[in-house]
Amino acid sequence: MGDLVLVRHGETEWSVSGQHTSWTDLPLTEHGEEQAKSLAPFFAGRSFARVLTSPLGRAVPTAELAGLPGARIDPDLHEWDYGGYEGVTTRAIHAERPDWVLWTDGVPPGPDGHPGESPRDVGERADRVLARVDAALRAEEGDVVLVAHAHFLRVLTARRLGLPAGSGRLFQLATGTVSRLSTEHGDPVIATWNEPGPAVTVG
Repeated sequence: MGDLVLVRHGETEWSVSGQHTSWTDLPLTEHGEEQAKSLAPFFAGRSFARVLTSPLGRAVPTAELAGLPGARIDPDLHEWDYGGYEGVTTRAIHAERPDWVLWTDGVPPGPDGHPGESPRDVGERADRVLARVDAALRAEEGDVVLVAHAHFLRVLTARRLGLPAGSGRLFQLATGTVSRLSTEHGDPVIATWNEPGPAVTVG
């Protein structure tokens, strides 16, 4: 069975500041571009059953700079819709809601078109992605690469392992990193996690 290779996009201004970033379509910083380029050795000389990317402008260029041209856009790889917490840091939220936890509480509604998502909502999107790529993985067509965002990929990892969506809180994921979900004796496992490219600082 093929492996599922997860790529978190490179650094943006808001990933540095800690602001929740969903639909705000920020570009990569210069360091984020370097992070993406540094991932190329992971993919050089390899072919994949599928390469899918979030539609956002920090994920698509990450795929291209990492040596994964021609990735197909999958809207379900979009980051968690943070609703009314878009652009807000966890510290600022805790000033008003000290006990708030994204993984259990979700977010309040935001502007039109951005109602916010619960952990269950994001888990359902992750399940759809996993269902679509499962046939390719089982058919031994090769590995599948997903280029997306931290919170979404953490939820997807939890769901791949048979855990509730909220268990994504257990899997820290830095910008510009590669992780690999494999199988052992038929069970899904984490084979590698949160690996940066050579000589690049994790951010």
